[in-house]
Amino acid sequence: MVQLVESGGGSVQAGGSLRLSCRASGYTYCRADMSWHRQAPGKEREFVSRVDADGKIVYADSVKGRFTVSRDNSDDTLYLQMNSLKPDDTAMYYCETQRNGGFWSPNCPDNKWGQGTQVTVSS
Repeated sequence: MVQLVESGGGSVQAGGSLRLSCRASGYTYCRADMSWHRQAPGKEREFVSRVDADGKIVYADSVKGRFTVSRDNSDDTLYLQMNSLKPDDTAMYYCETQRNGGFWSPNCPDNKWGQGTQVTVSS
């Protein structure tokens, strides 16, 4: 069974930093993009950043220059280094995988979400 487990969330003051991690397990022979999304209370879930299966990186405009995403394929972990945090960054942060080529299998699903990790930034 595939799993995504996020960690690293917490409470910080504006201007502070946090580093989120998303550990993927159970994936076998799977080519997938890995992304971060977030959802603030009362708002829709929004895209934050992605590292695709080829290593191409994309950021939302709202986090460019402040957040850095990285992916360690040796231990199937996605990271998000968040600097210069603002109160508007307060949200539940979710990790997602999306199959990119290859074939579906129980160990390579089309799409998978983690349970999320809470980030709270106070002013």
